Amino acid sequence: MSQYGKIDYWEERYTRDPEPFDWYQRFSGVKQFIVPHLVPESKILNIGAGNSRMSEEMFDEGYQNITNIDISQVVTKAMQEKYKDKGPNMKYLCMDVKNMDFPAGSYDIVVDKGTLDSVLCGENTATNAQKALTNISNVLTPTGVYICISYGQPDHRMLYLDKPKYGWSIQVEQVHKPTISTSIQLTSEDKDSPNVHFVYICKKGAVSNKLNDEN
Repeated sequence: MSQYGKIDYWEERYTRDPEPFDWYQRFSGVKQFIVPHLVPESKILNIGAGNSRMSEEMFDEGYQNITNIDISQVVTKAMQEKYKDKGPNMKYLCMDVKNMDFPAGSYDIVVDKGTLDSVLCGENTATNAQKALTNISNVLTPTGVYICISYGQPDHRMLYLDKPKYGWSIQVEQVHKPTISTSIQLTSEDKDSPNVHFVYICKKGAVSNKLNDEN
């Protein structure tokens, strides 16, 4: 599945298939993990947004300050046109999570539905994951939250997420995969994963990491 780490794959995919597609879960499936960290004024960054309905559904529930980024120019232009009537606070920008151009502390929450998994499908996975996560940590406010929805089991994903330099504590939750799944397995390491997705709730501003404390 190494193609998921390549820009050309996504440009071709979104050109070929412009219909909305949600990786892993709809907003309703993970709402219980996201909403407790939001107020209507929260500044939200949705990374690797693609043509998911996630931001539309959040917007319609009253969370209307959302910036969406994706590496594909094709899908970014399509979504800019689709949501142009939502107003200036529903933004779509063509941007690479590994090289984001936002001031430090710009967002209260970063939502990631499969993007870290995609980064881990490409080349130089450890380096690129570190770039992405460093950027994510940097754009969060001092008490911000990064929510990563992933196929990856904790034994695999905590190797990347659990770093003191990011300044967050990590809570791991599980959510059942949809009964009729439109999800696609991204990495070979996750081929034996159970019938769940993992939700990594990474909170900045905590004194220590609970998992580290237990070790």
